[in-house]
Amino acid sequence: MIKVLYSFLSVALLGGLLGIGLAIASKLLTVKRDKRISEVTELLPQLNCGACGYAGCSGYAEAIVMSSESLTLCTPGSGSVAKALADVMGVEVDVATEKKVAQVFCRGGGKHSEYLFPYQGLADCNALYLLYQGDKVCKFGCLGLGSCIKVCPVDAIIYDDENLVWVDRDVCISCGKCIDVCPTGVMKWIPYNADLMVACNSTDKGAAVRKYCSVGCIGCKLCEKKSPEGGFKVEDFLATIDYSAEGERKEAAEACPPQCIIPLKAGVEMVVIDVKKESNTPKRNGEN
Repeated sequence: MIKVLYSFLSVALLGGLLGIGLAIASKLLTVKRDKRISEVTELLPQLNCGACGYAGCSGYAEAIVMSSESLTLCTPGSGSVAKALADVMGVEVDVATEKKVAQVFCRGGGKHSEYLFPYQGLADCNALYLLYQGDKVCKFGCLGLGSCIKVCPVDAIIYDDENLVWVDRDVCISCGKCIDVCPTGVMKWIPYNADLMVACNSTDKGAAVRKYCSVGCIGCKLCEKKSPEGGFKVEDFLATIDYSAEGERKEAAEACPPQCIIPLKAGVEMVVIDVKKESNTPKRNGEN
């Protein structure tokens, strides 16, 4: 009985000493968390989209405070968030005032484009791209299987009334995930306030484009001639717009033979198809 009591007291004493030691160590060895980390985290949009290059907003906040990371990496937060972060960190920051959003530079669906073969595989653009760079004759256009839709954290990308992929610029947070996942490079940045866009990504010669797409840019340079101050420039048989130019662009859009210069202000009527919940391949463009 005495041995049992002695053992109990020994264990209790040892436990007490270890507890006191741990309490002292926690006081002496603790690393104080900079309160600015919490302040910075609260200023971020809490989307955890990864556009900044970190796993989430908290990781980015810690990098800002502890490693002096750039304050302009949060594209969803844009300039207003960067300025608020600068106030917390006590520094100055130069931010771009013009917001950019992603958009699909292609309107060549089944009604306008030629296809090489019927695809019945996984509903994923990258999977389709592994097969001859897609089922379209054009290797620059939208494959239409919605990989961009699936990675968009705010559901800004949907199918429109023509069953073509389109970005709602009022919802887009500029995270760039859709641009990264697109295998053909047809997803590109465009100014939020852009009035028109050249909805084509092909750098094939005009004669080739005419054969496989009725709405593709043919590099005719008519846009340059009709709207010389509009910022149109044709390189590699593809027209682009320099949006820093503030000249008239309407004549170019009206004169464009394939009508691939389309307006953006009015928007496009959308019919939402939730491909994130679809287990089968969605209908290909032009199918009934």
